[in-house]
Amino acid sequence: MTVLVTGASGNAGGAVVQSLASAGIAGRALIRSDTPLPGGIEPVYGDLNKPDSFALDGVTGIFLLSGYDRAEELLANAVRAGVRKVVLLSSSSLAASDTSNAIAAYHQAAEEAVKASGLEWTFLRPNSFMSNTLRWLDQIRAGDVVRVQFPDVPIATIHPRDIGDVAVRAFTEDDRAGAILRLTGPIALTPPQQVEILAEAIGRGLTAYPMSRAETHEDLQASMPAPYAEAIEGFFGDGTVDETTVNDTVQTVTGRAPRTLQDWVGENAGLFA
Repeated sequence: MTVLVTGASGNAGGAVVQSLASAGIAGRALIRSDTPLPGGIEPVYGDLNKPDSFALDGVTGIFLLSGYDRAEELLANAVRAGVRKVVLLSSSSLAASDTSNAIAAYHQAAEEAVKASGLEWTFLRPNSFMSNTLRWLDQIRAGDVVRVQFPDVPIATIHPRDIGDVAVRAFTEDDRAGAILRLTGPIALTPPQQVEILAEAIGRGLTAYPMSRAETHEDLQASMPAPYAEAIEGFFGDGTVDETTVNDTVQTVTGRAPRTLQDWVGENAGLFA
């Protein structure tokens, strides 16, 4: 088995690369420029938006991200190259009753394209990542007050390596074919509780400032295109997506408990120095 990992320099793709290497499975990392890779993982230089910029010869599985151009072309190339399976990183937003928002729409389009390709597939729909804690990095470097959005909404964030470990099982276990896996972390924590855990890990007296809905709206609108800001405000401000409920999917698939936020911040505390 040889798995091509798209988005290999990002949080999820990078975690899949690490999980493949830990499992001793041959992998290829799709990257645009030189990136340190673990043993057993080969670099493939190309652009996911340009499927003709890289080859799929010898690849049997693809870890695929949603939201990229020419996905149908990439999948057609995969079929011709003899790829057997796609594990798609989708979104918790598709578990909601209303999927008309901009974020759900591009994930839905990716799922439909994979299904239409005729390839074997597994879809991963994780909660927000623990690595999203890095959104507070500039604030922490500037001082001890961290402005947090949706302060009263507890989220069972997930460690990216748990996504990677589940992806590896999806590639190696035939009974995961055609499965849609909702992935959560082990406990739901509000943003102030997350800040408290981070403060303890880095030895700082951090204080969480609870942003109002109006402040959050303004902040989101200033940081991303309006349709995506509106989707996020709907998810967490209006509760259209449930990322609070904890499930046992990571435990069931991997045979071990999911990693905690304390695990993640312990591994990455140096980034906040």
